[in-house]
Amino acid sequence: MSHIVILGGGYGGLTLVNELIEDKLPSDVRILLVDRMPFQGLKTEYYALAAGTSSDLDIRVEYPKHPQLEVIHGEVTDISPADRRISFAERDPLAYDYLVLALGCTDNYHGIEGAAEFACSIQSLAATRRTYQMLNNTAPYGQISIIGGGLSGVEVAAELRESRPDLNIRIVDRGPSVMSGFPGKLQSFVADWFREHNVEMLSHITTTSIGEGVIHTATGDIASDVTVWTAGIQPVEIIQRLAYAKDKAGRLVVNEYHELPDAPGVFVIGDCSSQPFSPSAQLAQAQGKQVAHVLSARVHGKGIHLPKIRLRGTLGSLGKKSGFGIMGHTPIMGRVPRMLKSGVLWKSRRHFG
Repeated sequence: MSHIVILGGGYGGLTLVNELIEDKLPSDVRILLVDRMPFQGLKTEYYALAAGTSSDLDIRVEYPKHPQLEVIHGEVTDISPADRRISFAERDPLAYDYLVLALGCTDNYHGIEGAAEFACSIQSLAATRRTYQMLNNTAPYGQISIIGGGLSGVEVAAELRESRPDLNIRIVDRGPSVMSGFPGKLQSFVADWFREHNVEMLSHITTTSIGEGVIHTATGDIASDVTVWTAGIQPVEIIQRLAYAKDKAGRLVVNEYHELPDAPGVFVIGDCSSQPFSPSAQLAQAQGKQVAHVLSARVHGKGIHLPKIRLRGTLGSLGKKSGFGIMGHTPIMGRVPRMLKSGVLWKSRRHFG
């Protein structure tokens, strides 16, 4: 009997599970999906949960049921490719024949003192629930500061503006503009939306430390009732501990089959994998499909050919009625990209890739 163990039931891990089930693997192949939660949380929608415009139930996707699939709940404490074994905090170790690492990412605080203690996060479902409580327990006219003006920070700020029009909201970023990694036309569109909706934008601000109720910067202190961190991510701690080749962002380097070159049978997908355009839910899903193809081919003893992954683009929201995105090299803005993002969410909830 062959055991395929998948660590992480996010976009990549769940896509892989669904593809393997559809591939009709031999009856002696067992799939084990390991996650802390009994369902997938749609991470690209955590900003809406934090802001209070979507409920916890709205962003859940149930794991499939299949006679060859077992869903295991637990906290992974160690990965040992040499022994082909996974260790857990409160259950017996798990052996595998094939292992897929799809554990995602966590916040990268860049060594800023106090950030982990005093800033809220949207990098896990549990953390996002706590952030929701902090944001929505803030008294009227309280000050919310979001550190990081990229996609996540912009979506949190815009959604919170619609949810809590009584709050003072600001984005604090070390770059010259919100969405500074995107084309200038798109940057201007987002900045204009924030100005129209009274969201303050502070640029060229270097955060040096964070305390209770205050952000210390190179140019002075900024008062803040609640501070949300969206200024960097990195692979989760257990991936950081693995002694395999990594890129500058700490992501594991893989071969053309998404496999660790020095650990045959161990695959990496999603935010832990060194790929162009990472992190991306769309990329994780594409990798999940390709790893399913590789595993199916190996189980059946067939050859493997993987096409180049091509992503369709990036979409972001500005509340429920406006949005922005890049399709190919073309920026799109307004109601259409928001509708497209809603369509992507609808498909995700129904297991459509």
